[in-house]
Amino acid sequence: MLPVRKWFFTGLLVIVPGAITISVLHWIVGLLDQTLLILPQAWHPDRLLGFHIPGFGVVLTLVILLVVGATASNFVGRKLVQWGDQVVTRIPVVRSIYSSVKQVSDTLFSESGNAFRTAVLVQWPREGVWTVAFITGAPGGEVAGLLRDDYVSVYVPTTPNPTGGYFVMLRRSDCIELDMSVDAALRYIVSMGVVVPNEPAASSLP
Repeated sequence: MLPVRKWFFTGLLVIVPGAITISVLHWIVGLLDQTLLILPQAWHPDRLLGFHIPGFGVVLTLVILLVVGATASNFVGRKLVQWGDQVVTRIPVVRSIYSSVKQVSDTLFSESGNAFRTAVLVQWPREGVWTVAFITGAPGGEVAGLLRDDYVSVYVPTTPNPTGGYFVMLRRSDCIELDMSVDAALRYIVSMGVVVPNEPAASSLP
């Protein structure tokens, strides 16, 4: 029975990573295929060709992003974007949603942004329990005025799905900055600590 058990677990080690990878890629391709929703029905390749093209949404998404990015990078494109922002920000209700989303996207995707650029070690959810988190910035506005010490905004992701988590504000002195990259820290979180980053260790915990 021992060889059978060994073969079983060896099979799992071989099959499970590949099966999960294929499932994730299938989900991503299916999600990006929905980009076709931004096109008029008459322009859909499914209608023009008479059959569905899997993955066409991925290609279309990349093309749209590149075209919009190239257009918005020149002088005329920047002016058009600014004009569009001004129009949208004058529409009640819409402006509050758009402004919030734009601030988040500017912080996350801007090359000059600092969000998710630094992985830190923090005590969460209580003292003596440590987890990996990410600095997303610093408190501002009324919150910054009420916090008298040097605080930073921290995102504590959940495992194994890092898209869910908690936003907390901690003293900078309570955060231990790690040498590992954000990608390595995400792999560490998603793998529940199984995939240990091969990078220099941080200083000893206090």
